[in-house]
Amino acid sequence: MSEELPATTVQETKATKEAKEARTAREAAGPLHAEESEDAQQARTADAARASGPAKGARGAKKSGTARAAKGAKSGSAGAKAVEPVAPLDWSNPLRDPQDRRLPRIAGPSGLVIFGVTGDLSRRKLMPAVYDLANRGLLPPGFSLVGFARRDWEDQDFAEVVHDAVKEHARTPFREEVWQQLSEGMRFIPGDFDDDHAFEQLRKAVEELDASRGTSGNYAFYLSVPPKFFPKVVQQLKKHGLTDAPDGSWRRAVIEKPFGHDLDSARDLNALVHEVFDPEQVFRIDHYLGKETVQNILALRFANQMYEPIWNRSYVDHIQITMAEDIGIGGRAGYYDGIGAARDVIQNHLLQLMALTAMEEPASFDAPSLLTEKLKVLRAVRLPEELGEHTVRGQYAGGWQGGARVPGYLEEEGIDPASTTDTYAAIKLGIDNRRWAGVPFYLRTGKRLGRRVTEIAVVFQRAPHSPFDSTATEELGENAIVIRVQPDEGMTVRFGSKVPGTSMEIRDVSMDFAYGESFTESSPEAYERLILDVLLGDANLFPRHQEVEESWRILDPVEEYWASHDKPAQYASGGWGPREADDMLARDGRSWRRP
Repeated sequence: MSEELPATTVQETKATKEAKEARTAREAAGPLHAEESEDAQQARTADAARASGPAKGARGAKKSGTARAAKGAKSGSAGAKAVEPVAPLDWSNPLRDPQDRRLPRIAGPSGLVIFGVTGDLSRRKLMPAVYDLANRGLLPPGFSLVGFARRDWEDQDFAEVVHDAVKEHARTPFREEVWQQLSEGMRFIPGDFDDDHAFEQLRKAVEELDASRGTSGNYAFYLSVPPKFFPKVVQQLKKHGLTDAPDGSWRRAVIEKPFGHDLDSARDLNALVHEVFDPEQVFRIDHYLGKETVQNILALRFANQMYEPIWNRSYVDHIQITMAEDIGIGGRAGYYDGIGAARDVIQNHLLQLMALTAMEEPASFDAPSLLTEKLKVLRAVRLPEELGEHTVRGQYAGGWQGGARVPGYLEEEGIDPASTTDTYAAIKLGIDNRRWAGVPFYLRTGKRLGRRVTEIAVVFQRAPHSPFDSTATEELGENAIVIRVQPDEGMTVRFGSKVPGTSMEIRDVSMDFAYGESFTESSPEAYERLILDVLLGDANLFPRHQEVEESWRILDPVEEYWASHDKPAQYASGGWGPREADDMLARDGRSWRRP
């Protein structure tokens, strides 16, 4: 005869089963609804076990933390009592190995505040990136987006602007259900950066979103504003208590380049920002580091055995890093004039690409280890003794490009006809360490060049001895590995091969790898990866203040030399830079690679 279970055990068993079924239903609803804290699940299970019957336990299980937070927000807005922020939650998954990167990392409760939200960067990149993250299920259901600008808008106006930007620029398809959930957490604060009332309104909006959306006090402040406003915004955040996170929560600052205009200004800016935010709370955006192909430099070098033995001075002749644009300055005269190509591109983008190309293998793929190895490279950089022979600056002249007549830089609207700002810059650098001693690194960037392209070309030495006649190798160049960062992301390996026929003739051929052909998933935009990393607190792809200062230490002597010498050389629009840049490499017995 079977023994009957006690009544209390039956109730607990039924309650546990119902809680499990409810959890399974939530997981089946998809990534936008499956995110839930372990604390909330345990609380519902305990409520169900204490209930007098299955029906009562099921009713108790339906009340989630988000619903209680929304109820509290409603009663607070009605004047019943002040809204209390939702307590921070532990959103780590105890069943997931932190070393397992096969599953996508999903941000916990958080919000993003964008200063300068009406600007071009925000409209074309930031807001579409936020939507794409939500569409991929990588943001929490209660994620909030707050805009701060001088427009006299309401929340609905801001939501409409974001909607239009998403429709026009988002990478992923538009889905109404994703948009509706995202738009519920959008707020807009009108005001100037010195407006105390506006920052008080911002603080109240953050507190209200903590309660109504469950952001748990976690906020990133994105400064998409000109650098001259960085100090004011940071000081206002501190003055109004927006940098003070509740216990267990975080606050972070995201800063767009340029990080100063020389070494002294960079140090001053870093000191000011670090008075308010700790160094690990500051994320300096270099969108190039968010590109899949830039991250692939590390994978190419350190996940494969075939490249590391030849990635050194014994086999490499020189390295060229190029970032070319086929457009002029457009409407950016106010920003660009006085800064120039070297400060705008070489100081951050190209020196970062050089550091990743030349660095030693890090102990692990984390921010401190990557910083250590990149700093070793930057601190070992040596400038040439004759800056006049190994650096070149230029300005594009009027001409024909893309079948249309284009003005020269000095003819652009808003540019002083006597301006000496460079639109093209090329420099030769050396790295004084065992791996790269004697190997020159040539960095160049420019506007109104032949085509838009960014690439790293590792050019190898010629064979020390050739058994072939000189006529057989007339069309044989140098072996090279070319990493294409944009626009056709991938990699090319160039080597010599015999031409079919009876005679021995050797010619360059290429083996090509393209992201679009090798992977079924399209590469995310750089800002998608970087914004998600900010919310996750992952600083791997963000330059730290030491890197910024070292980069300025390298470039400052070049800028000082140019300021005291002749005007920039002129080059025709649609070409590949001034003749002086070709002469610079010709003196070393080399030539620029044509992308």
